[in-house]
Amino acid sequence: MQFANPFTSIQIAQRLGGKLLGPEDIRLDGINEIHHVRSGDVTFVDHPKYYDKALSSAASLILIDKEQEVPEGKALVVLDNPFSAYDSLVSAERPINYQHTNIDPSAIIGQGTHVAPGAVIGPHVVIGEDCHIQSNAVIGAHCILGDRVIVGPGCIVGGEAFYYKKTTEGYQAWRSGGHVELQDDVELGPNCTIARGVSSTTLIGKGCKFDAQVQIGHDCKIGEHCLFAAQVGVAGNTTIGEWCLLLGQVGVAQNLVIGANAMIYAKSGVSKSLEGGHHYFGYPAQRASSAYRDLAALRSLRKK
Repeated sequence: MQFANPFTSIQIAQRLGGKLLGPEDIRLDGINEIHHVRSGDVTFVDHPKYYDKALSSAASLILIDKEQEVPEGKALVVLDNPFSAYDSLVSAERPINYQHTNIDPSAIIGQGTHVAPGAVIGPHVVIGEDCHIQSNAVIGAHCILGDRVIVGPGCIVGGEAFYYKKTTEGYQAWRSGGHVELQDDVELGPNCTIARGVSSTTLIGKGCKFDAQVQIGHDCKIGEHCLFAAQVGVAGNTTIGEWCLLLGQVGVAQNLVIGANAMIYAKSGVSKSLEGGHHYFGYPAQRASSAYRDLAALRSLRKK
């Protein structure tokens, strides 16, 4: 997520009330959780298990709970609760907007686009030309839609990510600072839900077609021209290559990669990354040919 205006490392430290270790003048253009950090980003770490990953990442400033040696070209801000500090920065940049009109005045809507009665278009949304946003659909803040996009009735594009940190008091939600991008010619069937990224973009590639009640989690990257049948669910931060076909009620776990041109048969459960160009079936999903051989072997045991 990009800041509206850049900060320096000393400005971040002063704003959060933390102890700065390292240069005071590092320019900071954005804030991202560890999976999506880039040079110029702020990120956080609050467990020794992940110190090395954070300190060796591309991030330029790390919010941390204990003093550590400062890597070259970076700065640290030491705080009692780095997560809360991180979340406060995101919340300040992406405050909750309470709308009083169906279409926020800041939204940009292209020529030939039809927004049906009951649809809601949030602040800073950009919608291209010749789109159709159907009744009771919601397009959340900062989302981007290309040209000729169809959003079916009841869809939620850009809802908050289902992403929580466990604390002794319960689960604390991360404020979602990312957004959703639907590229040209995407079609969403009724009641699909596409979660915004925690700190990056949830991307649905050009020409994708989704049936009813498809759920895409935060920060997923779906390649071009994929077909997802009804009730497919993809958990957060998973990448799916182009021209993939997921049949009804397929479930895909988080943080996986599925290669291009894969086909996953109905009701399969994907628990690990899969190579592209093959057909998969079962739970855990495996090559369909192997899965069918296993089923045949089970049937033969029953006959004995």
